[in-house]
Amino acid sequence: MNVKPLADRIIVRPMGAEEKTAGGIIIPDNAKEKPQKGEVVAVGAGKISDSGQKIEMTLKEGDKVLYGKYSGTEVTIDNEEYLIMRESDVLATL
Repeated sequence: MNVKPLADRIIVRPMGAEEKTAGGIIIPDNAKEKPQKGEVVAVGAGKISDSGQKIEMTLKEGDKVLYGKYSGTEVTIDNEEYLIMRESDVLATL
């Protein structure tokens, strides 16, 4: 992938949705929820503050993250689905 996010944005590859519940019930495709965790595949250079200082990114490529249900913008790159979002949209790392 030759896409580089700008400023404080990251590109995330969503992990697949759960196929079964904890009790073993198989979930049909139309009932699956959007995944809320994924892997960071690209990181921007960082944000420039109002005072002109560069704020470094805390995330790096390969990090597993949790993000909000409706966070980011869905894009297709090389026939694969990705999300582009700001680093601040990430709730936690795994």
